[in-house]
Amino acid sequence: MTTNTSTASQTEQKASWVPMVGLFLAQVLMSFNVSALPVSLGGMVDDFNVPPTTVSTAIVTYGIAVAALVMVGAKIGQRIGWVLIFRIVVALFAASALMMVFAPTIGWVIAGQALAGASAAIIVPSLVALIAENYHGAQQATAIGSLGSARALSGVSAFLIGGTLATLVGWRPVFLIVLALAVAVFLFSFRLRSDGANPAVKIDVVAAVFIGAAIILLTLGFNNLNSWGVLVARPTAPFEIFGLSPAPVFIVLGLILGQAFFLWTRRRTKAGKVPLVSLSVLGSSSERAAVYAMFIVVSLEAALNFTVPLYIQIVQGRTPFDTSLAMMPFNLTVFIVATLVVRFYKRFSPRTIGVFSFSLTTIALIWLSFVVTNNWETLPTILGLVVFGIGQGALVTLVFNVLVTAAPRELAGDVGSVRGTTQNLASAVGTALAGAMLVTILGINVGQAVVNNVELSPALVAQVDLDDVNFISNDQLKEVLSSTDASAAEVDAAVAINTDARLTALKLGLLILGGISAIAILPASRLPRYRPHEIPEPANTAGK
Repeated sequence: MTTNTSTASQTEQKASWVPMVGLFLAQVLMSFNVSALPVSLGGMVDDFNVPPTTVSTAIVTYGIAVAALVMVGAKIGQRIGWVLIFRIVVALFAASALMMVFAPTIGWVIAGQALAGASAAIIVPSLVALIAENYHGAQQATAIGSLGSARALSGVSAFLIGGTLATLVGWRPVFLIVLALAVAVFLFSFRLRSDGANPAVKIDVVAAVFIGAAIILLTLGFNNLNSWGVLVARPTAPFEIFGLSPAPVFIVLGLILGQAFFLWTRRRTKAGKVPLVSLSVLGSSSERAAVYAMFIVVSLEAALNFTVPLYIQIVQGRTPFDTSLAMMPFNLTVFIVATLVVRFYKRFSPRTIGVFSFSLTTIALIWLSFVVTNNWETLPTILGLVVFGIGQGALVTLVFNVLVTAAPRELAGDVGSVRGTTQNLASAVGTALAGAMLVTILGINVGQAVVNNVELSPALVAQVDLDDVNFISNDQLKEVLSSTDASAAEVDAAVAINTDARLTALKLGLLILGGISAIAILPASRLPRYRPHEIPEPANTAGK
């Protein structure tokens, strides 16, 4: 009888969804800003008369600021109060949008994105803390799922709306949308509830330096593996160390500093001092499995998001708008599944959903490796993207939910910072993995084809730099060969080699990603077996 009364009471006490609208729009705000940057790249290049690499610095600046400061952001939120700090940083995000709209130079754009990134570093953990504060049980699971769907929705809308505005009007009005979103989020924030500030919370500066430097080095290292060199330094590398590329050096140094962060945090916890991030949120094997699963699925998503635009824009020479249309089946599927997967939590455990979802992503990637062609609009290809979207959408929501429900409410901000750090690093690793893997496979394919092709004379081969093979369209290849002694027959043979080598690299790359997805079934098998009604209350997990 008591149980029935308790259940009825919980049903009656359902919270309003109005505050969640503001939190949903806050995730849209960050994701739309990130997605709008690549769409605006061409316009900025023309506006400021600078090379694309200079404009892309703004994108990198935003990502580094978020990744390096997100753990500090969680502690600032606990110290000042989540609602107050949330309003402050949303206002700063609005200011960054104004800087973008009125930027007189590229320096203002970079500074604007640095401010946006620093603001997002606090918004990311705020979203988790405020959801934990305002929603519980099934409502909390639905709220968390909406954050995953918001990311997918933002990607679609940024490419469609942003791409249209950038093409017809210019890139600056795109960031008026960012400004409008920030204003809306600020207004909705007055419906949020929070426990208030805790001035007793101290920020561990040493740990902040360790993790901040580690993440910056890891992000720069992975992001530049292609341009600086996987091992041997390329001419584009900013410097070299006895011929070694700085990219792997940065990665090794980042890993060392990351280990130093964990050692320092454990030592501080044993001494009874408050750490920068409580490692208790990763205390059980289930929680660590959730982080591993999150890292892998976000890496796979980043790899796919790198591969599709690479082929559509670089190989086929089409527009970002065409890319958004090709990726729409995937993004819409993620949006729908991330929202609806919570309905299955009452029937299936996280372990069952996780294993099934990684099985779907594995099947989808292997399927794509067999059916993909140079045309992404074929029905078999769209089917593969939809199936991958089902698995990816379910996983992003699931593993995030596992972390939030396993941690006590007062550590929700720490869960948010772990999520932000994991997703940023995974995105960098996934993009770098896809780029380095595809370019390496392409180089091997081209090298073998050139050696085995009797139509290409040794004299022509000697005029082409095969040590720096990359993805180019057939028209670009013809332009390069026009400056050589190539005959019409040799040009046709080279174009055929380029076409076959690109497609083979794509197929093998997708097959390798499918293998990585299959390996991820192992951490998914360590996810919890519980059902929602079996989750312990935060009060019972506090001493964990």
